[in-house]
Amino acid sequence: MAETRKNILTFAGLKAMEDELFDLKVNKRKEVAQKIKEAREQGDLSENAEYDAAKDEQRDIESRIEELEKLLKNVEVVDEDEVDLDTVSVGCRVRVYDAEFDEELEYSIVGSTEADSLNYKISNESPVGAALIGRKVGETVEVETQAGVLIFKILEIQRAK
Repeated sequence: MAETRKNILTFAGLKAMEDELFDLKVNKRKEVAQKIKEAREQGDLSENAEYDAAKDEQRDIESRIEELEKLLKNVEVVDEDEVDLDTVSVGCRVRVYDAEFDEELEYSIVGSTEADSLNYKISNESPVGAALIGRKVGETVEVETQAGVLIFKILEIQRAK
């Protein structure tokens, strides 16, 4: 039997997924059921665009519910209060100096399901995240990416906010 991969989440990520699942099950299901009911009342379903759109939305909601339930069944939550601040790990924020662009950046290291690069939440499995994991303040890290080699100096490790 293949080993099931753990989904690593912070408490904030777990809460966000649980909230989304609750909203989908309690609110969105009711909303789409009402849309389907209203579209049926219009008569002929074969050329009813509202009915088709509502059924598509229902399928998308059910698919997302299934995806979230599958993720949450096999979750490992990182307790940010117990994160070791001596080395970079999942659940911490790390401030780095980017040598090429002469700027400081701050990343939160999260599990892959929680990653959001636009908000500087990088996955422990991403090239940058993987290169930073286990490193200490003062170390210089070279990261090979699609954009080329990046060089970061670790300035500070903090608890995630």
